Amino acid sequence: MARSVLTVRDLEAIAPGGEVVVPRGTIVTELAREEAERRGIPIRFEESKVASAEAGDPTGSRVVAIGADHGGFDLKEELRGYLTQWGYKVLDLGTSSRDAVDYPDLAEAVANAVARGDAWRGIVIDSAGIGSSIAANKVPGVRAALCYDRATARNSREHNDANILSLGARLIPAEVAREVVAVWLETPFAGGRHQRRVDKIRAIEDRHRKI
Repeated sequence: MARSVLTVRDLEAIAPGGEVVVPRGTIVTELAREEAERRGIPIRFEESKVASAEAGDPTGSRVVAIGADHGGFDLKEELRGYLTQWGYKVLDLGTSSRDAVDYPDLAEAVANAVARGDAWRGIVIDSAGIGSSIAANKVPGVRAALCYDRATARNSREHNDANILSLGARLIPAEVAREVVAVWLETPFAGGRHQRRVDKIRAIEDRHRKI
């Protein structure tokens, strides 16, 4: 079952002193917590009737590969902590410091992990996110999407079945990046007419693989 996300926007319709009740496991962003405290709105989590393992919560068995160059290192470290907190298993493919490295190497490592099935999904990060998405998309089977807000994150999953998320660490605040990741991970592929289009993307890949 996908996890919900509670953001500042979700609190707009709540009167001061009101209460928000969300399912246990909901991701509450830092800004939402601060706004709820400021307006005196308590956030209450519903008790699960069944243990998460019995409820089929898939996150504990899902591996998210993550990689970043020096420009994305700090954001990678922060997101890695949230991924673990949310119940995902993290495959950290580097880099391990702020020393300069080349983003194609890290993007390829994450893309390979996803294409091989070592990871359920992947996240690549550099300063702008553009180069890493280009590099990751060179690996057959990968659909990497550069996202910068909740709308693009949701669209990339619903319409394109993106299996790698690319982020630009210097273009979006860490709090926004966290919301993007949360929405991207919880959004399912819509299928339907979008499946036909994703199949055509795969067909293009197959045709050029034979050239």
